[in-house]
Order: sequence, then C-alpha cells, then structure tokens
Amino acid sequence: MKEYNLGLYEKSMPGILSWSEKLSIGKKAGFDYLEISIDESDEKLGRLDWSAAERCCIRETMYEIGMPICSMCLSGHRKYPFGSINNNIRARGLEIMEKAIDLAADMGIRIIQLAGYDVYYEEGTDDTRQMFAENLKKASKMAASRGINMGFETMETPFMDTVEKAMKYVKLINSPYLGIYPDIGNLTNAGLIYGKSVAEDIRTGEGHIFAAHLKETLPGHYRNIPFGTGHTDYIAPLTLLRDFNVKMFVGEFWYQGSNNWQEDLIFANKFLREKLDAVFSPPIIM
Repeated sequence: MKEYNLGLYEKSMPGILSWSEKLSIGKKAGFDYLEISIDESDEKLGRLDWSAAERCCIRETMYEIGMPICSMCLSGHRKYPFGSINNNIRARGLEIMEKAIDLAADMGIRIIQLAGYDVYYEEGTDDTRQMFAENLKKASKMAASRGINMGFETMETPFMDTVEKAMKYVKLINSPYLGIYPDIGNLTNAGLIYGKSVAEDIRTGEGHIFAAHLKETLPGHYRNIPFGTGHTDYIAPLTLLRDFNVKMFVGEFWYQGSNNWQEDLIFANKFLREKLDAVFSPPIIM
C-alpha cells in the first residue's frame, strides 16, 4: 500500500490534448492520478452533460493506461455560486452540483473540491451567506445519496481563506460527506494576514480533511508561481496532515504556453515527492 498518492491538476497540461494523452503523460511524469477540472467555462461545464458512452470511453481509457481520475476541482461555482442573490444563478449552481456528483459517481471520482465562495462576482452580505448555507445543505444531501465526498478549498478571499473558516460550515451542515480540501499555498498567504501558522490553522480541521492541494505562492500572489520559487512551507503542514491520516495530494500548477511543459510536470513531481517522501518515508538514521 502506498504511503500517499500524488495527483496532477489537469490544467497543468495543454487543453487541446486528448484524455488518452493527458493520462499517459501524467503517468509518465510520475503522478498517481489526475484531477479533472470543471471550471466556469462553457467547455468545462459541458463535461457535466457527457453521455453514458462518453463516460464509459474515458473509464476504459483510465483502466487501459492505469491512470485514474480520482478527484474533481469544481470551480464552476465561481460563476454560479450557491449564495447569489439571483434566483436563476443559484438554481444553476445546484444543477451544476447535482450533475457533478453524478459524473463523479459514474467516473469513480472520490472527492469533489468545492470553491469556498458564497459569491464571487457579487458583494457578499448576510443574505448571500445565508443562501450559501441553505444550498450547501441541499448539496450535502445530494452527495450523501451517491456516496461522494465534497471538500472546501481554502480560497484567496476573506470569506473562506482558512481551514478555521471552512470548519464553520462543516460544523453547521454536520454531514460526513462535507469536509475540507485545503490549498496549502493559499493558507500560507492567509497566515501572513492573520498571524497564524499553516499547521496551526490545519489543526482546526482535524478529522475533516479529505485531501490537500500543494501549490506555490508568494505574498499576495496565488497563481503561476513555479515550484521552489515561492514561500509555501510544505514540511510542517504535510507532517500534520500525515498525522491526521490524509494521504491524497494534488500538485496544483498551470500550463502557461511553455514548450517545455512536459519537463515542468516531471520537475513538479520530483519537487513535491521530495517533500512528501521526507514526511511519509523519512530516511532511517543508523
């Protein structure tokens, strides 16, 4: 049995690749599984309407290559949030949630990462937070009906930029299918704002953390920072997550048009595995 599994964020590769290419290249780079993206674009949201035949074809491709899709990054709720003051947007958000859960169940996906926003393109209010909670309760019942885990990503906005804030809603809903899927890079930046270490914040989520995103950040910057050039601390958070029996991790980074993007995948895998191995398989000192 593996001490941990390291997944690859789908957006680290060119979007024009076929599923066979994405899975094969990810496996060749050394990753254990792929995390599919369902973002707010029409193209990605369209995946929620894949036919049974299309889903079956991708499942067969996963088995043939030996590279599963184990998690889903569902960021489409940024455009269609649970807390929107617009009734149609909220309804679309719940529709997306139900379809995402069904897709996960059909594809063998274990965890859906939820974007921790009540709203994104609107101003947050007491009303948006209340509607967010009400619809989150509905979403948790949907997830329970298919046995799919949903975990909040800790974001870059004040609404849910820490594990402690995410736990407010986990406790409120009180469902075994709703937990936390934190972003270690985002937590590093939040720690600078609130004067709290990442490990200290993670401790507030003990028993409710399903997986974690491993991402490089810099103060005030949350995307496109190459691994090893930022200020994210990996060892202390990973040590605590190991102690909490968290074993699923995803390297989150983006394809930015480089001709050497496949080498970037290999580098990211090596960089992250060095951190993970130092925690999960430390060398024995004689």
